[in-house]
Amino acid sequence: MSPTAFPAGLEHGHVTFLGAGPGDPGLLTLRAVEALANADVLVGEHEVLDVVRTHARAGAAVLHTDPDPSTGEYPGTGTPQSPVVDGASTTAGVPALRDAAHLSMEAARGGKRVVRAVSGDPGLDAYAAEEMLACAAAGVPFEVVPGVATAVGVPAYAGVPLRDAHGADVRFVDARTASDRCWTEVGASDGTVVVSTTLDSVAAAAGELVAAGRKPDTPMTVTIAGTTTRQRTWTATLGSIAQTLKQAKILPSPQGGRPVIVVVGERSAAAQRDRLSWFESKPLFGWQVLVPRTKEQAASLSDQLRSYGAVPHEVPTIAVEPPRTPQQMERAVKGLVTGRYEWIAFTSVNAVKAVREKFEEYGLDARAFAGIKVAAVGEQTAKALVAFGVKPDLIPSGEQSAAGLLEDWPPYDPVFDPIDRVFLPRADIATETLVAGLIELGWEVDDVTAYRTVRASPPPAETREAIKGGGFDAVLFTSSSTVRNLVGIAGKPHNVTVIACIGPATAKTAEEHGLRVDVMAPEPSVHKLAEALADFGMRRRTAALEAGDPVTRPSERRPGARRRRAST
Repeated sequence: MSPTAFPAGLEHGHVTFLGAGPGDPGLLTLRAVEALANADVLVGEHEVLDVVRTHARAGAAVLHTDPDPSTGEYPGTGTPQSPVVDGASTTAGVPALRDAAHLSMEAARGGKRVVRAVSGDPGLDAYAAEEMLACAAAGVPFEVVPGVATAVGVPAYAGVPLRDAHGADVRFVDARTASDRCWTEVGASDGTVVVSTTLDSVAAAAGELVAAGRKPDTPMTVTIAGTTTRQRTWTATLGSIAQTLKQAKILPSPQGGRPVIVVVGERSAAAQRDRLSWFESKPLFGWQVLVPRTKEQAASLSDQLRSYGAVPHEVPTIAVEPPRTPQQMERAVKGLVTGRYEWIAFTSVNAVKAVREKFEEYGLDARAFAGIKVAAVGEQTAKALVAFGVKPDLIPSGEQSAAGLLEDWPPYDPVFDPIDRVFLPRADIATETLVAGLIELGWEVDDVTAYRTVRASPPPAETREAIKGGGFDAVLFTSSSTVRNLVGIAGKPHNVTVIACIGPATAKTAEEHGLRVDVMAPEPSVHKLAEALADFGMRRRTAALEAGDPVTRPSERRPGARRRRAST
């Protein structure tokens, strides 16, 4: 049932049963993202809501159907304005109000657009089916947004295809509800069996299959935390899996967590997993990487790190504030409108933001740049300008820096350039390289402080402890100021943490603070820096495999272990 099919008057009062997939937020469908953006109320378990909440609109209520593992309470945020689901019911932990169907239907009756999020796919969730029947019986309109089924998505991320060229039969079993007849049927089959179970029940499920007729030497894989950067997969047989998990010292989660996915079968490709394990083989898989930049600057870098399998942690080391005396900036912006400048050069995303805010203050927009040539120091600054509605005329063809910009900047020519002046909005601590270079090329420069950079507040205590205690696998330093500020607000990274620097000047500052630099970008670009770290991680992984050692993260080294300097 689509939203347009809802009866008149109930367009906003309905329930969407939404499949959140196995755990990777990137597996949400476009329809799921659309439904979340329009939802007034989210209902679901903690882990599922963690996957979907980033796509919810600001102010949407969040109602948990399970208690917080750390407090045992039922927290709620953004209390929905409904006569039944009120502030008390979202925070007091009243057991009667934890029933998902009750929460969803009462909010929908109050005119709310409710998203009932479930793990995997709603069609394979028995509880979701019961809740749909309850909605139907109560006359509450609902729709279903399918998701990637856990039993299908997790094997794909584990590198275990469920079918081969022979087209073997595939059976799906939920060990928590399977009957003796079910085990007998799958045991008699020679097809692939996908079992959803819990970690402490894996050996019992293997025993059920052996008892039902499967051979003890039948290959199998066990995957925990599938599709997330905590994913781990073991390959064994039905007869050896208990010993394999024991040797790996794997303990069941006290909270149960997401289901463990077991794939059993001669043709399940378990034997080929070393070649097909694309996800856990990513160069920085599971690495906790500290990104000490501002939120705006860190976004694209964090996305790139995630593509390598890393878990980025953004810790701002600087805060951006307006200049102490705004008059100079005000005069320069007015000069843009009156034709004072031939060029304007942006050397950072923050400079674009500062000028944009000043434009909005005066009621101006991108049209004020008409007739003015615009330069951007690099790709990210150019993207910020395009978002503003301005296409840069000049971006460095080589190094993305002030020096690279000067390489491509044309000298002033009184014949072709009617105006000889450049507007340069910058930070208060910017170097004079660009100003000196432009003057040498014959240009007059209005070097204007558009914003000030100040040291950010210290991060939370647990982050500071992780930095100093070796909880991070790597830290990316993108400037000398990020080195000084991070050490100043959080302390010096532990000696097991891989230190990656954007260039020689940053590396020198890191060494002056007692840090040993492991990785340096081949050119001063944040994306080249992330690539260099990924190359380091891949070389480290390859070396471990060739030596027959387990692949570990830097933070998993023995405390106090001496670090070797890596070639970069």
